[in-house]
Amino acid sequence: MQEFLVRTSHKPRPLPSGRWAMTQRWNDLLFAHWPAPAETMAALLPEWLEVDIFQGSAWLGVVPFWLDRIKIRGVPPVPGVRNFPDLNLRTYVRDRYTGTRGIYCFSLDASNLVAVGVARLFYHLPYHWAEMRLEQRSDREFAFYSRRLFAGRQIVFKARYRGLGPTRKTAECRSGTFEHFITERTCLFSSNRSGEPVRANLHYVPWPLEEAEAEIERNDLPSTIDIKLQATEPILHYSRRLAVYIWPTELARPAIARRPVTVAATPSGL
Repeated sequence: MQEFLVRTSHKPRPLPSGRWAMTQRWNDLLFAHWPAPAETMAALLPEWLEVDIFQGSAWLGVVPFWLDRIKIRGVPPVPGVRNFPDLNLRTYVRDRYTGTRGIYCFSLDASNLVAVGVARLFYHLPYHWAEMRLEQRSDREFAFYSRRLFAGRQIVFKARYRGLGPTRKTAECRSGTFEHFITERTCLFSSNRSGEPVRANLHYVPWPLEEAEAEIERNDLPSTIDIKLQATEPILHYSRRLAVYIWPTELARPAIARRPVTVAATPSGL
């Protein structure tokens, strides 16, 4: 197979201000995306976010993968958090007031209970504990299974997928392509316990996307947000690995400073 330079059109983006809080490596990712009506997706978002559109549609993504090389700045390695599978249900959004492009996750599942607790506490992400298995069948072929625990009903994702190697289209990932649309995301949006909009800035090495094939045997995730997938085949991509740096959460917009109120002086003699 002909080899291509990855992201020949990519220009390094500036780092976010401050220091990263966590770094991790994401491995053997499947990106499965389905079109969805923009108005349906918009109704599921906080009012401060708007749907980002590609070719007239919003997009719902299911992304299974596994993590390793997890490090929190200034903290020794956490026992039991070395590597584990992960699964997220996402869409692509813009901050309604700043135009910042990011990812919004409706749910995330992980097999590591410590990681679930940390992500909920510090990043305000809707993580769930799940029974998960990821089996490698060949160099770029995997079987993934997830069943959410304590969910009240069966929420299962089961699939086999394989990377097919890079093509010129996926390697270059030019502006205006779907590959550029799903990968050029600089932050992860969520809401804190007070309902305030927050974001965690992201920085990563350019994504080495490949074409992919998948047999998705069961996918209960869209039903958890009352979305019925369109009767179309998903757009599929695979990525071997990705080094990710994550900054601490911050308010998506600085709080408006309270302006002092000038009190008129009371005339003397009254």
